[in-house]
Amino acid sequence: MRQRPTIYDVAREAGVAASTVSRAYARPGRVAAETARQIFEAAERVGYRAGRLDGRAPDPVRTRTIGLVISDVTNPYYGEIIKGAYAAADEAGYLLTLSHTSESAAVERRTVDQELPRVDGFVIASSRMSDSALRMTAKQKVVVLLNRTIPEVSCVVTDNVHGMRQAAAHLAALGHEGVLYVAGPEASWSDGTRWRALRELGPELGLDIRRIGPQIPTVRSGFAAARRVAETGVTAVIAYNDQLAIGVMKGLRSLGLAVPRDVSVVGFDNIVYDEIIDPGLTTVAAPLHQMGATGVRNCLAVIRGVRSSGSPLVLPVTLVRRGSTASRRHA
Repeated sequence: MRQRPTIYDVAREAGVAASTVSRAYARPGRVAAETARQIFEAAERVGYRAGRLDGRAPDPVRTRTIGLVISDVTNPYYGEIIKGAYAAADEAGYLLTLSHTSESAAVERRTVDQELPRVDGFVIASSRMSDSALRMTAKQKVVVLLNRTIPEVSCVVTDNVHGMRQAAAHLAALGHEGVLYVAGPEASWSDGTRWRALRELGPELGLDIRRIGPQIPTVRSGFAAARRVAETGVTAVIAYNDQLAIGVMKGLRSLGLAVPRDVSVVGFDNIVYDEIIDPGLTTVAAPLHQMGATGVRNCLAVIRGVRSSGSPLVLPVTLVRRGSTASRRHA
């Protein structure tokens, strides 16, 4: 009978000491990221079962802490996600730590590496890290992704495709013949999904589809993009998120154009400011509080041994119609 591979087999394969292999599994934050990657890849090659030392199931020390990682703490989009995550963690008797990564993949990677020994798992919202970096993190701690999908981890997403269909169909029904998409961050999974959906919907709905960007997803960036929007001559805009949409509206007004008389504008997310601005912003609304809570509950379930289905959990969205969209004005 073939013996089960041990950490010594992994150590030989990876070219490191057995103590380093042991530490990579027991205290991952104390092993350099590149070394850990080599160890986990070597373990896969030799067939070593992660989490079993000396043939016995581990009895890990739990921190009873979940790390919530978001890309921009100043973005009001994350407010309800954070509230939902905190409520679910508190209900389960867990502490939630919050990390902000400034829309930077490098900062996100460094933050996650630093937090590894301090948490039992991560909920990462709108990750900017590469798929390979996320897979490596998931080999060391439980990871649940929000607004991002990779097959190896539990994922919770909103129905971007259906949301874009609702937004584009709404503009087509108002008589608009073309839509300009104001794109978000290049590393955003949601941005790529929304753009592909809109591009594919164009022929079906009889819409000419164009795009500008990528943009930093802020009001300031949307304001700066307004001149390019105006230069295209479009009568309808769908922005990656509400902050960009609000910035475009303000920028168009500064250029002497009126929303929605001259240009209709649609956003994504339904943040709190959408009802306050004038006109109110038509937007695709998602259950953000539910997303945060579900992310934490799924993370806790996997920590307790529940296996992920391998398919992302897709949350429904709905179009909220406000004053920023109207029938196309014909010359």
